[in-house]
Amino acid sequence: MSGIFHHPRVQALLSWAQGWRKELAVFLLMLATLAGPFLLKPTQSTAPARYDRRLVIITPHHDRIREEFGHAFAAHWKQTTGQTVFLDWRVPGGTSEIAMLIKSEALAAFQLLWETKLHQPWSPAVAQACLNPKAAPDDPARKAYLASTVGTGIDLFFGGGAYDFEQQARMGTLVAGDGEKTGLSALAKQHPAWFSDAGIPEKLSGEPFRDPQHRWCGACLSSSGIVFNRDVLRRLGIAEDPATWADLADPSYYGQIALSDPGKSGSVTKALEMIIQQEMQKAHARLLALPKSKLTPEQIEAQAVAEGWNEGLRLILRISANARYFTDFSTKIPLEVAKGDAAAGMCIDFYGRSAEEDVRRADGTSRVGFIAPLGGTSVSVDPIGLLRGAPDAELATAFMEFVLGDAGQKLWSYRVGEPGGPREHALRRLPVRHDLYTPENIARMSDGKEAPFEKAQAFTYHPERTAALFNTIRFLVRVICVDSHAELHAAWKTLIDHGMPERAVQVLEDLARVKHEAAAGNISKILSARDKVQETRLARELGDAFRNQFIKAARIAESGR
Repeated sequence: MSGIFHHPRVQALLSWAQGWRKELAVFLLMLATLAGPFLLKPTQSTAPARYDRRLVIITPHHDRIREEFGHAFAAHWKQTTGQTVFLDWRVPGGTSEIAMLIKSEALAAFQLLWETKLHQPWSPAVAQACLNPKAAPDDPARKAYLASTVGTGIDLFFGGGAYDFEQQARMGTLVAGDGEKTGLSALAKQHPAWFSDAGIPEKLSGEPFRDPQHRWCGACLSSSGIVFNRDVLRRLGIAEDPATWADLADPSYYGQIALSDPGKSGSVTKALEMIIQQEMQKAHARLLALPKSKLTPEQIEAQAVAEGWNEGLRLILRISANARYFTDFSTKIPLEVAKGDAAAGMCIDFYGRSAEEDVRRADGTSRVGFIAPLGGTSVSVDPIGLLRGAPDAELATAFMEFVLGDAGQKLWSYRVGEPGGPREHALRRLPVRHDLYTPENIARMSDGKEAPFEKAQAFTYHPERTAALFNTIRFLVRVICVDSHAELHAAWKTLIDHGMPERAVQVLEDLARVKHEAAAGNISKILSARDKVQETRLARELGDAFRNQFIKAARIAESGR
């Protein structure tokens, strides 16, 4: 009987069957790959099966904010109008990615208008001028864009930093609306108390809180700070919680700092700007205290800015040297700290407070903490604004009214379970409207006792010192610290292991190439020109120079010279 299996025809049949099973297995794997996304799709989609109106919002906000505001506004709109609204959230990344996407879409939309309706030839000069706030007022392309209603297919820009909103407003992609039914200009007429010093001041301690032309407005407050893990700190032998930015530069934190690429996040760049601003203020106070100083106020200011710039960059360099990595997502930092993969990191306040909340024990304590260094960070805003050519400007205006109104401001700040508060997650944000800080409301807030309007007085932001260099800071930190991180990190370890020899430290921290005069001069000029060839060349030259400098510092430390 067993001999039958050795028959040539039987052997051929068995061989074919084995081959067919392999093909069937491959086919089933391919089928599973294609069907997987559908089989694993959540039973409830974020989009309703049927909706009457759709609101498209581009945002860097994380899912908790999107979920809470999406649900609350949809319920509010249903109750008010009887309509079902679909909030179509677009989350391409951080504010830098959002800015590039808006610009790209606006440019494409205007090109279509320019060529098909205005019947004008498209050219690089037209592309350069139409979104350029520095273009001549009578430039035909610029005039045509500002007079148009070309849009990006997106209604609102929601979340980020004031700097990015100011840039969009200058380009013309953010608009005030018609002043009657749409936009913040209409809301300012309907709710004048909101847009006042008693509600949302135009500025506070030097920080812009809203655009005087109503193209954007702060939706909640924001500040930068340090998120840290007490368990990891104690394991490292660090007895005290960090209290200042300078603490993160201590060699004890080597390999334990979580940072984000400033090229990907405006909020991270803002934190770095705060470090530089604080050093400038310290230098200014030091120069004012000099006995019998013959310097004029103008000379003191200039010297303080120059010295503070260098000291701020030096501090950022040391903190970066301690960094484990530079992530593309600032939201990752508090998660890594909470897990114990890093001892501390720089982040926005609500990310830090949310991480603290998530691991809070039953007795109220938490291994995660957050601190906004007093005198080391300003109180700024997280804005909202209407985009040019919004598909549904009236619905977008209603959403902005909801966010700035009592319901939205309470949603930001109230604890879960409080009337008017969030359903599932405390958002741990602070209201932008000063008039809402009443004893009754503060008692219901997660962080009402933070007293942000009072704390803002401890730090005055001086935009004339660094605002024009915001992109320069972003560029320099990326080139010196992010792109060259492997060499910087390794050199710092070598210096630590060899007792931090003075000569090696001096070489490592030599910032002569990027001193304030150079940064505000040629470097800023190249970046402002938006010539990618020149910018890339500059990045390569500086990157190579600093990498070689870090390697040299390590060799000096090893040689004992």
